[in-house]
Amino acid sequence: MRAVMLMFDSLNKHILPNYGCNWIHAPHFQRLSERTMTFDKCYAGSLPCVPSRRELHTGRYNFLHRSWGPLEPFDDSMIDLLRKSGVYTHLTTDHTHYFEDGGATYHTRYNSWEYARGQEGDPWKGNVEDPHIPESLSGPKQGDLWRQDWVNRQYLDSEEKMPLAVTVNRGIEFIEKNRDQDRWFLQIEAFDPHEPFFTQPKYKDLYPHAYQGKHYDWPDYSKVTQQPEEVQHMKYEYAALVSMCDEYLGKVLDAFDQYDLWKDTLLIVNTDHGFLLGEHRWWGKNIQPLYNEITNLPLFIWDPRYDVRSRRTDALVQTIDLPPTLLEFFEVDIPADMQGSSIRPIIESNSPIRVAALFGIHGGHINCTDGRYVYMRGPKDINNGPLYEYTLMPTHMHHMFNPKEFAGMELAAPFSFTKGCSVMRLLASNFLNPYLYGDLLFDLETNPSQETVIADPVVEATMIGHIARLMREHDAPVEQYARIGIPKDGMVTVEELEREKETKRRQNEVDLGLKERWIGKSKEAFFTLSCLTPKPMRSMLNVKLATMVQSKPLPEVSEDDVLQLATSLFGNQAPRLVGFLKMLLV
Repeated sequence: MRAVMLMFDSLNKHILPNYGCNWIHAPHFQRLSERTMTFDKCYAGSLPCVPSRRELHTGRYNFLHRSWGPLEPFDDSMIDLLRKSGVYTHLTTDHTHYFEDGGATYHTRYNSWEYARGQEGDPWKGNVEDPHIPESLSGPKQGDLWRQDWVNRQYLDSEEKMPLAVTVNRGIEFIEKNRDQDRWFLQIEAFDPHEPFFTQPKYKDLYPHAYQGKHYDWPDYSKVTQQPEEVQHMKYEYAALVSMCDEYLGKVLDAFDQYDLWKDTLLIVNTDHGFLLGEHRWWGKNIQPLYNEITNLPLFIWDPRYDVRSRRTDALVQTIDLPPTLLEFFEVDIPADMQGSSIRPIIESNSPIRVAALFGIHGGHINCTDGRYVYMRGPKDINNGPLYEYTLMPTHMHHMFNPKEFAGMELAAPFSFTKGCSVMRLLASNFLNPYLYGDLLFDLETNPSQETVIADPVVEATMIGHIARLMREHDAPVEQYARIGIPKDGMVTVEELEREKETKRRQNEVDLGLKERWIGKSKEAFFTLSCLTPKPMRSMLNVKLATMVQSKPLPEVSEDDVLQLATSLFGNQAPRLVGFLKMLLV
């Protein structure tokens, strides 16, 4: 028995023909559905990239205890377990995050691995002289990544040099060399169609359109402020890259056909998360509520033990279900600490394996879906705390923890899954505050595009019950229950929820006590600034703004007053914060 996983990054399922998109050029994705089971309700767990990969190894949620970080010493890695059980494991990838401080323990779990260079600012080619960069709609916010990406593009001047092409072709080489061998797992992991949406003219030409504006293929994670023609251009740039992904998916399917791998080789085609392409007036995946374009993922599985093809299922599954699926396929014992479940019963008899799923980013909403409803539970108050990191591997995405982050560090008692190890508990430095958006409940049956928040306290109470149960199963830190304001047993009444909503409404009222008049969106701007201001500085906000207002002939608060307040408080950080405020007020 063999298995191949072809994994893409940032693949929005809503742009695939398999899920209803009628303008994308992706014939091989359509061909894929003809040979596999297509999953309609697959959800991410922990976002973004590397947290999802920890789930892919461990089969348990990452975001309840930890932000971005490596595998931990106590983690059960599915890849390690396969390797130790005699299954040869090989990774071919162009994903740069594996080779940074925050992801450096993943690729070394495999028997062998290959890395194609050049994606998204990969520090690959050395150019002391600045590269030529055309006038662009995005750029400087990306910092060194932006500069290095334009250095790298000079060396990616033909399709065969593109990291996606190199990654997939190396995977096919592995198949060709080892097709007569048994018990191996191949992971072909492509960074595309992650931004920047850089590809060759062959794929751009599939989407002819009149665009004479500035260069634009790398959206900032922000609100949509661009003109309609710029937004449409970006969608076509993304579509072109998806079409290139489709081309190389086709090469993998060709190899399955040529070598008759369908008879004994499991095939999984998946992604880590999606990407907002202007839906809900957002670009990206990290700082806004985690809508379905980000979290409801494409998933396709062929299991050679069952002749299940051209079939769809609405059974609820998640990323954490893939590790036990692969272990079960290779007849390797599934560790007790893996909270995911094998997908085999769904393929075999369409028997469901879960009634609800959690997903989120560390410090963000704790989100839950039962397949029909999506509930986004925010913090109980503006402080969004308490919030801690639990780790023995203190690194962020690009660097190790700063020594200042260890101030107040304590050893926490072992969790159920840490193999008796105590772990460091460090105060989390969080870059978002979901209190800004409140609690959100959506009915996907009546409103699949999640345009309208519904009020249904009975459903909300049910979803809180699911959240608490899943948090208990994953041994979530006790402060996470306090942060989002739910009891550990998840038992809440409709009356309690109504009182909670009234309390939050009063908390959110903005009043300086000056009988002031708020002009434009100044009140919303001040509320946003309050959410983004660290707790020790928040007490100064009302005082400083009141002083500004009292110096005026009339007690009025303008948007510029709030932006000026942000600048005075945050100094060197002000441009970024002011930009964020302006973006949210669009």
